Amino acid sequence: MAKKKEINHIVLFKVSKSATKKQVSAFYKNLYKLKSKIPGIVSISSGKNTSPENYKKGFTEGFIMKFKDTASRNKYINHQEHLKFIKKYVEPIFPDGLVYDF
Repeated sequence: MAKKKEINHIVLFKVSKSATKKQVSAFYKNLYKLKSKIPGIVSISSGKNTSPENYKKGFTEGFIMKFKDTASRNKYINHQEHLKFIKKYVEPIFPDGLVYDF
């Protein structure tokens, strides 16, 4: 039987000019809580963009979420906790984002 391949889920956001530090902090705090609420998340790492290279394109916040396999990532996408998180912590402060999985 072939080994299931872990999936890296990379998400980058452009923070709204009207977003407060408190809102951004709440985003990160609640992002990490998803690991205990949604099966299949192996790890989460996140932070502000600190790259000195000129390829940022306005993306200031980001995270990498590792899933145990593709099926886990696919279940996460429509999981009720993920959708609530987007509505409460993402949509109010991030007008633009980019998702890249491999």
